[in-house]
This record gives sequence, structure tokens and C-alpha cells, in this order.
Amino acid sequence: MTTTTGSTDRRWLAAYAEGVPADVDVPEAHLGHLLERAVAQFPDSPALDFYGSVTTYAELGRRVSAAAGALRSLGVGRGDRVAIVLPNCPTHVVVFWAVLRLGAVVVENNPLYTAEELVRQLADSGAEVVLAWEKSVATVRAVQPRTSVRTVVAVDLSADLPRAKRLALRLPVAAARTTRAALRAPVPRDVPRLGTLLTRARPVGEEVPLPAPDDLALLQYTGGTTGEPKGAMLTHRNLLANAEQSAAWVPGLRQGAETFAGVLPVFHAYGLTLCLTAATRLAACVVLFPRFDLDAFLQAMRRRPVTFLPGVPGMYDRLARASETTSADLSSIRFSLSGAMALPPVTVDAWEKVTGGLLVEGYGMTETSPITVGNPLSDRRRPGTVGVPFPSTEVRIVDPAAVAAGVDPGPLPERPLGEAGELLVRGPQVFAGYWKRPEDTAATLLPGGWIRTGDIAVMDDDGFVSIVDRIKELIITGGFNVYPSEVEDVLKTHPSLTDAAVVGLPVEHGGEEVVAAVVARERGNLDEETLRAWTRERLSGFKVPHRFVVVEEIPRNPIGKTLRREVRAELLRRAEEQR
Repeated sequence: MTTTTGSTDRRWLAAYAEGVPADVDVPEAHLGHLLERAVAQFPDSPALDFYGSVTTYAELGRRVSAAAGALRSLGVGRGDRVAIVLPNCPTHVVVFWAVLRLGAVVVENNPLYTAEELVRQLADSGAEVVLAWEKSVATVRAVQPRTSVRTVVAVDLSADLPRAKRLALRLPVAAARTTRAALRAPVPRDVPRLGTLLTRARPVGEEVPLPAPDDLALLQYTGGTTGEPKGAMLTHRNLLANAEQSAAWVPGLRQGAETFAGVLPVFHAYGLTLCLTAATRLAACVVLFPRFDLDAFLQAMRRRPVTFLPGVPGMYDRLARASETTSADLSSIRFSLSGAMALPPVTVDAWEKVTGGLLVEGYGMTETSPITVGNPLSDRRRPGTVGVPFPSTEVRIVDPAAVAAGVDPGPLPERPLGEAGELLVRGPQVFAGYWKRPEDTAATLLPGGWIRTGDIAVMDDDGFVSIVDRIKELIITGGFNVYPSEVEDVLKTHPSLTDAAVVGLPVEHGGEEVVAAVVARERGNLDEETLRAWTRERLSGFKVPHRFVVVEEIPRNPIGKTLRREVRAELLRRAEEQR
């Protein structure tokens, strides 16, 4: 009898680490319930650490109430969209919670976006108020006429620094001028400043009703790797569920006694859940970094040792090498979770050697708040897979063509174990749909609460899932399917390359050919024929790239995921120029 990937038997539960429940209880509450509980239970515990400036949970609660009052004075109310354009900093955390306290909707944005990238999200969301880093104000103001934005509020990032560091910025020396220029920028006089608004604000209290669990909390825009970015509608229930699931996944974490490293950007779904909501669920202290900086991280480790580090493979590689070469102590980091891209076993080995802790891989997507699958944080983990479904989460692997044809996934036959198909997910973290895009929502959210992930996956006998590739990035050449990540994994191990991205480009007779964009370890030192022969030894002939194109770097999103759409566009542009 053929065994399928059916979710009814939940075969993966046997792989759970000891203490992880099969299901989680999601409170009938708004997301801010997590902060309220942490403030009540651990008022004097540190909530945030920003270069040594510490904010306790009691202080955070007061700051959130004041910021909510400041936003209320600007006319922000229930259902209004408020855009945040800030890097990781205490003020980002404060205004995130403040917007939600008013029943308004957070719209997260990368502060390094270009004008065209930013205007798409501001215009689409209908945001009327923008809280922007001083260095982003000019960009926001430039696109403001093309949006519904009526008020731009400037945020001074240096105000979050310790007092001594703020004073040092005023010194008439080159180092101070350089740091000041990196943090601050001139702001037009007609742009209000958050600091000024806060001095006049009346803190919000019980007179403002709390949001409901199914109210919209966040518009998190997808990265746009396969097309125009879309706003994923995440409710308070969605985000609260994923925070509960994430906390439950690591039973070794102690309430009110952990230190999280906030190196992932909280304007991204991965960072927002792991470095903000799940951390608050555990009343942990989050050491915030505007960006990942190796020296700053190691310095922070000496000041406040981290116990939990969510990150991406490159971070673990750099930190492990630093520990080996400088004897930096990373032994306090007991648990680490990697996402966004495949986690090489060599990285796991190096990391666990220097920390003595565990490093596992997980999987998710913006539309699922984002985490749905993870490797157990125990000796049951299985490197090379993304793990097993989270508590209260079900998965199915089905024929993608049948789903695309509109077949109800309920009666849809599932793939046998070990056979590839499209991964479907169901759970309380699955989003409510795409903002103002009913057709896209209907094509993604299926009957029965299932969501199409767009990923091709395989499940083994024990319920462990491996991601093969993206459906939309699948290359069809000569009638054969080529999964780009498989080819990339082989290319990245070649000693002459440091990076690679594989895409399909159209050919005259129809179909596609496999083309690899590669970054050479040494400029001008790439023997294409040798590389092709070496690749052919490790892959079937139809998977070997027809062409290798040397590029300076592979474009990636803020957490390191390859932007194959941009790679493809660049290679098509080069091909057009050569005609």
C-alpha cells in the first residue's frame, strides 16, 4: 500500500522535542496582550538593550502608551494604516505596539527602499501617517504626492542611544561627524518630530477600546521575488498564534530569563515574529541592532550574553569564524534558528562546535506570519530538511497542476511519501488574504483553510519536509524540470565561486535554457568549460547550465534570500545589449 503525506495521521509528532505540545492554545485577545502580560509580570526586567541603553518592560509600557497618545493626536484611529520606515531600534518597537494599541494597522517598510519601492507600498496600503527615520524622510516626502500620506513624522535614531553616546556625537572630531552622518539627516521645518509630539502627548488609557482578535494588525508586503509586492493581511490572531507556536517550539526557553539577539530586521516577517512578538511572549530582553555588524554583536555579547539567536546561515558562518580566530565566547547561545535559505550542514557543525548549543533550520512565508515548519531543537533534528510542522499546523503535498486547475484540496489525492509536489499549509497563523487583491487571495487561499505555498516539497516517512524549489522559478528545458536551488547548491561548492543564482531564460524555439549567474572568487579567473564539466559530473546533463555569466554580486533581500527575478531581468538586459 502506498503511504501518502496525509495530515490526518500527523506522523511528525513523534519527532517533536520533549515538552513541545501537539497544539497550542491561542488566547482570545489582541496581540498587545503579550506586552501587557510582560509588563505586569516582569516590570523591572530589561525588555530592550540598544548599545547599552536599557528599557525595562515597565518603561516600555509607558512609552507605548505615550506614543499611542501622540499618534491619536494626529488623528490615527481604528483601522487606519500607519507606515513605519525605521531600522531596528527601541522607537521601532514602541511605535509598533502603539499603532496596534489604537486598533490601527502597521505597515512595515525597509528604511533603505528607493523612492519607487517605497511609493508602491505607501500608495497600495493607503497609509495616511508615516513614522520615518530622519534619513528616510526625504524619500517619503518625494513620493508623498503620489500617495494618501498626509503626515510624515521624523524619528531621530540617535535619541535611542545611551546618554554618553549621544553626547559624544556632538564632539568636533572626525569619528563623531561620521557616526552622526550615518544616523541623522536634516529634516524640513514643517515635518513634525516624534520626540516633540511625545512631550505633548496624553497617554492612552481605557478610554480607547482594545482591538479584537480578528482585526487586521499588520500589512506585511511580500518581497516581490515573483512579481509585484502584495500586502499580506495578518490579523492579531495570526500573529499571536505564531508567537505562541514559536515559544512552544523551544521548551528550554525560560519566561522572563532569556536574551534574544535582534539582528534580523523587524520590518521583515521573520524578524518581526522572532525578534519582537515571540520575544515579548517570553518577556525576554532583545538586544537590538540596526543591522548585523560582527564587531557590534561581539561587543554586545560581552555586555549582555545572548541565549537565543534567530538568523540566516551567513551570520552563523561569520560568527563561528570569529569565535575560532578571536576566541570570542558564544557559549551562552543555547538555541539558534536559521531561515530564509538552505542551512549547510558544515555551518551547523561549525556553529555547534563553538557554542555547544543547537542550530536548526525552519521554514515559513510572509503569508503564514511566517513560521510553519521547523526542525526539532533536539537530537531528533534532521539537517538538510526544514523540519516538521509546528504545533497546530498541518501540511499536505499535492499535485500542483491539480490545485492550479481549481480542484478542492479536500478530496485531492496526496503525493506518496518521498514524491515531490506542492506544499499546502493550514493553521491559525495563515493570513486573511492579500490587501485589495481578491483574485490573488482566491488563487492562494483554498477551501478548508489551506494556503498554497508555491513551493515544491517532499516529505519522508517520519514527516520531515524538504523544500525542493519554488514553483514559479521552476525551469522547464527539453521537457524536463530543473530546480534552480539544486543547481545552485552544486555550483556554490566549486572552489572558484563564492556565490551563484540559476534562472531559466527563453530560447528561440520555445522553452527555456538553464543559465547561471556566478560570482568568481578571483576576478577574471573563471574557466567556463572546466566549470561546466565539473558540474556535469554532479548533475544530470539537462540540469547543467548552458551559460555562465559572471556578475559582481547576487541580489538578495534584507534577510539574504536570492532575488532570482532580479537576476533574470539583469541577464535578459545583458543579452539584449549583445544583440
